[in-house]
Amino acid sequence: MRRIGRGKVRDLYAVDEHRLLMVATDRLSAFDVVLPDPIPGKGRVLTRMSRFWFARLAHIVANHLLEIDPESVVSGEAERRQVRGRALVVRRLRPLAIEAVVRGYLAGSGWKDYAASGAVCGVRLPPGLRLADRLPEPIFTPATKAATGHDENIDFERVCGLVGRPLAQAVRETSLALYREAAAYAEGRGILIADTKFEFGLDAEGRLFLIDEALTADSSRFWPADAYRPGVSPPSFDKQYVRDYLEASGWDKRPPAPRLPPEVIARTAEKYREALARLTGQALA
Repeated sequence: MRRIGRGKVRDLYAVDEHRLLMVATDRLSAFDVVLPDPIPGKGRVLTRMSRFWFARLAHIVANHLLEIDPESVVSGEAERRQVRGRALVVRRLRPLAIEAVVRGYLAGSGWKDYAASGAVCGVRLPPGLRLADRLPEPIFTPATKAATGHDENIDFERVCGLVGRPLAQAVRETSLALYREAAAYAEGRGILIADTKFEFGLDAEGRLFLIDEALTADSSRFWPADAYRPGVSPPSFDKQYVRDYLEASGWDKRPPAPRLPPEVIARTAEKYREALARLTGQALA
């Protein structure tokens, strides 16, 4: 099968002109560098999370998932083992060249932008907010979709220039609706979704679809509600544990990345699995 794309985490293969096979690997990236050590089971966790959210949020927007067993589109037992539990067969769509980021709390690059200018992606926020403060309302804070290097935070007018105002408005409204429903559900399961990133694509008729992944621990910042304190960065169920280790290691954030100690790998895998269990009620064997 012809591989047509390789991201930091996912590999993309062409099944035919209408379908793609999306494989979630155990690779982990931090600071836009793929680390040398995989996180065991991570690809299966991401796949289960995406499946869960695609089903739960399908009433808001259609998604690219096709109910086709990935094992049915590959050849031989060796290939079936490679895709088992970690792959999706999806529609082949035209992706939009933007990251649709929604923030409900002030963290990450949003906090840095606010501290410097009082705004995030052109959205003016009230003065005096602290790190990790809950925002009065979730905000749409898009970014460019960079093939390599860092994504760049942009304002809504820039999105309009890239995709046109009607489509930009549809993406903003859809992203906010997805976030609000997911955040309300997750809070009831003891997890705060501080922010998340969506990606969208269009079919031949110009219809909007949610693509890539949805509300996983890779595309979102998950905080345990019982450990949340405004003013400090809460512990995370995502790869923040690895980021914190790398920050303390003295690494200059340029390739190659350092090896991870076994205990950091094991703790990170545990955090991904715990997020899956809390949000979906599913345990990974």
